[in-house]
Amino acid sequence: MPLRLSSPVRAGAFRCACVLVALSMVVATVAAAGPLRDRLLQRRAETASRSTAPELPPGVRVLRDVAYGSDAKQKLDVYRSDRPLERAPIVLMVHGGAWRMGDKAASPVVENKVSRWAPRGIVLVSIDYRLLPTPVEDQLADVLQALVFVQRHAAEWGGDAGKIVLMGHSAGAHLIDLLDASPAKARQAGALPWLGAVSLDSAVLDVPALMRERHLALYDEALGNDPARWRALSPLDQLVAGAPPLLAVCSSKRRDRPCDPTQRFAARAAALGNRVEVLPQALSHEQINERLGTPGAYNTAVETFMASLDPTLARAFR
Repeated sequence: MPLRLSSPVRAGAFRCACVLVALSMVVATVAAAGPLRDRLLQRRAETASRSTAPELPPGVRVLRDVAYGSDAKQKLDVYRSDRPLERAPIVLMVHGGAWRMGDKAASPVVENKVSRWAPRGIVLVSIDYRLLPTPVEDQLADVLQALVFVQRHAAEWGGDAGKIVLMGHSAGAHLIDLLDASPAKARQAGALPWLGAVSLDSAVLDVPALMRERHLALYDEALGNDPARWRALSPLDQLVAGAPPLLAVCSSKRRDRPCDPTQRFAARAAALGNRVEVLPQALSHEQINERLGTPGAYNTAVETFMASLDPTLARAFR
């Protein structure tokens, strides 16, 4: 039984909440984007703050608003079956929203993923994190803090701290891409190794190249104008040998061509001996997030990658 929000209006608003590309279609030029974009984002953020809890499939329970830090935004939801797999794998999901909005319980973030994976015994943890004006560096620190917290508490939920797959969409994909690109930094902060990552349509794998081209003002707000900071926040520039495997899904329908930097990232990874797979999809930015977990070739490809990371995941997807 799929999860359902109590209001179709709210569900529709959520489908817009995490979209970077939609903003580019609203405005004709970067210069004209500011006031209109800000009003649009504010309305969507206000709608997201009024979200209601979705229904759960039979046999699936949720622990809501578990605090992993002291800030009100540093909370997570844990979705698990009444009968999880023994030492169950965990998917750690990071929502998108241009680094300034979004909700861990939004329908496109959790609905189909929970309906598909939780009944198969996989634990899904969806996190909130501080948003702009909190700097992106601190948002990354929040995701890392959540990862360490999940690893320390995994056994309480029937999960295995060593069987975590990082997953993120849009701005959330950028954050997990950064973590996955340079795992030693995470381990210095107390994180254990994770299995790999699934990046859902990030256009921000090569930050310097993005910022030197014409781009939306929202990137300036998040990434600034300092080339040294661009490199520090660029997964391609931070990528090191030995990074965990990554599946990078990219939309072939977007006008800003996110598959181009994704392919460059994969080429750099291959040169370092890392495993990065690119999965172009003829889906919109929204659809790449929302449709994951629904039957079809796209979901099969993502699950095939995840199954290759661990035998327990392979058994779950049989």
